[in-house]
Amino acid sequence: MHRAAAELLVDAARGGVDIALSGGSAPRPAYELAAELEPDWSTATLWWGDERCVPPDDERSNYRLVRETVLDRIAVPPRAVHRIRGEIGGERAADEYHLLLAEVTLGLAFQGIGPDGHTASLFPGSPALDERERRAVAVPRDDVERVTMTLPVLCGARVVLFLALGEEKAEAVARAFAGPPDPQVPASLVRSTDGETIVLLDRAAAAKLDN
Repeated sequence: MHRAAAELLVDAARGGVDIALSGGSAPRPAYELAAELEPDWSTATLWWGDERCVPPDDERSNYRLVRETVLDRIAVPPRAVHRIRGEIGGERAADEYHLLLAEVTLGLAFQGIGPDGHTASLFPGSPALDERERRAVAVPRDDVERVTMTLPVLCGARVVLFLALGEEKAEAVARAFAGPPDPQVPASLVRSTDGETIVLLDRAAAAKLDN
């Protein structure tokens, strides 16, 4: 699964498109392999589907994950890197990202899925799921505030790529990809409107799809 994801990332990088990346543990090997397969990302533009409101060197930062696994490993950097500046606070960072994303159509949105069915920082029942005008919003959370791209941006991607691994994701995967669209399972709402949605699963994550 990691190699398939890496090859899709490399195709997007070589194609010079706008790429939205995600955090979490699952994509790390895919990012590392993508950097190994293609050292020149000079025509690509990088975005983040979501970010925690922490400094960019914080271990919880999605930007830091990509810096360590891609940006520090490639020979030629992307044309542009638009990180979410979470350290300035959720509302300010969301306003900034909303403006940066004006007129942007993603070529690839690389998504994960949480055990609760969330994707990016779109959580079950969140008011952010109803947002149709803004391209990025702040998301209050008990642990740490976040900023996320909204559904119109993610669904506007030419390719939406999900990567889900492990038994703990099996229930959420079944609800997201075998059930109807449901605000209680935000990943079920993220589909490419005019392009392609690809779901990469290992056997454990796919275990409940046929049940």
